[in-house]
Amino acid sequence: MKYTLSEKYNTPALQSRIMGPNPVKLEEELLREHQIPAGAVVCDLGSGMGLTSLFLAKEYGFTVYACDLWSDPAENQAFFDAMGVPRGQIVPVKADATSLSFEKDFFDAVVCVDSYNYFGRDPDYLDDKLLPFVKSGAMIYIAIPGMKRDCHSALPPELLLSWTLEQLDYIHDIAYWTKIMECAKGAEILSIKEMESNEEVWADWLRQENEYAISDRKAIEAGGGKYLNFIAIALRKKSSVAG
Repeated sequence: MKYTLSEKYNTPALQSRIMGPNPVKLEEELLREHQIPAGAVVCDLGSGMGLTSLFLAKEYGFTVYACDLWSDPAENQAFFDAMGVPRGQIVPVKADATSLSFEKDFFDAVVCVDSYNYFGRDPDYLDDKLLPFVKSGAMIYIAIPGMKRDCHSALPPELLLSWTLEQLDYIHDIAYWTKIMECAKGAEILSIKEMESNEEVWADWLRQENEYAISDRKAIEAGGGKYLNFIAIALRKKSSVAG
């Protein structure tokens, strides 16, 4: 696909803030036909160093809560200020995705790029930990790294050049994620599908000169990318479920 909105974020300074395969391009594809209302209050769950939150605010006009456990809210606020975002349009929050502390029914939508696989493999996560904080009928959009077909029973040696068994346990195929999402009583599955972005977003990441990108090059340059994909999930909170 053509990343019309993401092109302006393809600068060395902004790309240096990515923490994995290009999250802005993933987010643009994920939201290509989104159903989030104008002016929505959106939770950017696992926002990292804030680039996806900036994208949500500037390109879609949302009010964004940039929620991340590992990034520094003060550093992210300084970044948003430097990018000219009005105070209050993006609110950086240090938050654990498994113990959110917002008011019930607070968010109009949730967007989660390249992080849901770390906490969302628990089949009860959606019902118990996330859905209470989103309004009835609210949309949840998720993009996660995946496998084209599950190969955990015989992991290709190429993948083991960069990742441990424990790290690879965070990566699964569409069938796996479909079963996880079907466990949620409070969410309707609208779609679970392979994304188009795999090769391009990996290429953007591997151009970065940080230790994680350099380590990941080993597997991808050995051909490990042929086993991998990204998976887009679109959910809607059922209107019959109280927050």
